[in-house]
Amino acid sequence: MNDLPQRTQGTQRLNEISGKVIDAAMTVHSNLGPGLLESVYQTCLCHELNKRGICTQSQVLLPVHYDNLKLATGFRLDLLVENEVVVELKSVEKLLPVHQAQLLTYLKLSGKRLGLLINFNAVHLRNGIKRMVL
Repeated sequence: MNDLPQRTQGTQRLNEISGKVIDAAMTVHSNLGPGLLESVYQTCLCHELNKRGICTQSQVLLPVHYDNLKLATGFRLDLLVENEVVVELKSVEKLLPVHQAQLLTYLKLSGKRLGLLINFNAVHLRNGIKRMVL
């Protein structure tokens, strides 16, 4: 049996969700600009997504499973959108490799395929967005 059409639909859905997140982030950034705390952008992005009818969860607990252990380590996803896309928010001078590694680890631990790393401290937000696929 060929599951290519199903996989294509799943990919299209992820692309659609990530596009909506990026559009909402652009709206927030256009209204607020760079230089604020990450928590401000997180609250405003959640509000913007919810206004658009997009299911968003913030500060989602992410346990670590290792061997027979389950560690409630305090890791939290900044946002989980439509239970599909992990969004990690930053407000830093520039994105570093460690930020990308963090998102990849969150994707692996959560079992999700697509993540967005968004740095709201960029002058032009398009330069502060990194899309990552696991």
